[in-house]
Amino acid sequence: MATEVHTFAAEISQLMSLVINAVYTNKEIFLRELISNSSDALERLRYKALTDPSCLDSDKSELRIEIIPGVAEDGQKTLTVRDNGVGMTKAELIKNLGTIARSGTKSFMEELQQKTADLNMIGQFGIGFYSAYLVANKVVVVSKSSDDVPHIWESAAGGSFTVAESDASSCELRRGTEVILYLKEDQYEYHDAKKN
Repeated sequence: MATEVHTFAAEISQLMSLVINAVYTNKEIFLRELISNSSDALERLRYKALTDPSCLDSDKSELRIEIIPGVAEDGQKTLTVRDNGVGMTKAELIKNLGTIARSGTKSFMEELQQKTADLNMIGQFGIGFYSAYLVANKVVVVSKSSDDVPHIWESAAGGSFTVAESDASSCELRRGTEVILYLKEDQYEYHDAKKN
């Protein structure tokens, strides 16, 4: 499967730099934002199922969000937030994670630079996903919608990200999204189940 390299939209690169380097009083914001995104995915699936019940066929289990500590092959600790919600297609991964769609984001970014932004508002601008880089040096997103093959989005918070089709036989997801955070060494506390 071919891996495509994409460049982040300019505002995303700027935003990630601000998010990663901003002075946060509470880094746990990343977990709130990822759980909120998962919850939205579950709600979107419920709504879609009202008119198309077959969208639930790929995974008949109860709708859920899981937080799973793990260890990568190289020994780096990971934290995965997984849901069995609506999932994303390749095009949606590129659009949703490579650009900012909300109109108020530019002014919010300016407030971040001037350190006048209310960081509790971050999720209202569609940028909460990037708070994952507060605790992770790499983020991998595996997503599968009901009517598509799974895809993998990956970035180490540089100026680019990759997207590739996943081998369906090795993908655990029947539908939904998992966000895998490769935790920075000084953030391993989030690997502890008691912390989460």
